[in-house]
Amino acid sequence: MMKTPPSDPAARAPGGVRVAVVAARWNADVTAGLLAGALARLAAAGIDAAAIDVVRVPGSFELPLVADRLAAAGRHAAVLCLGAIVRGETTHDRHIAAAVAQGIEQAGRNRGVPILFGVLTCENDAQARARSQVPAAGAGWDEAAFARNKGAECAAAAVEMMTVLAGIDASAR
Repeated sequence: MMKTPPSDPAARAPGGVRVAVVAARWNADVTAGLLAGALARLAAAGIDAAAIDVVRVPGSFELPLVADRLAAAGRHAAVLCLGAIVRGETTHDRHIAAAVAQGIEQAGRNRGVPILFGVLTCENDAQARARSQVPAAGAGWDEAAFARNKGAECAAAAVEMMTVLAGIDASAR
């Protein structure tokens, strides 16, 4: 299977942008790792911590509504949605995952703001933990240390999308 190359680890966000991160509290140990990865990657892209608004919601199902509301306010160049949906004994996880994915996609398209899907959909807790690992506290940004962190990947995609859209807007002037 061919994989696309990762975003440039040295990629910088356009100047003066604000970013929102909406993180689910359900599966808190996993979402804390996703959030740490996202914040580290955004900082590495030159986004000041004061320009990042973090909003917590009960679970992944609530991500699309809050992301849509944040995008509608017009203060953020991107909104990252972080959550973890882990398969259980029933099909509940599939219904939640489908609704969340559709809601996030629809909100982004309707608002014209990148709203990124940083929601894990894993078979078990071990898979979720493996995709949300962070290095020791205070280590700062290290591409290799965050290599499997999907929160960091989501933030890298946000930086890339902000840059792409800023380029489109600049060329339209």
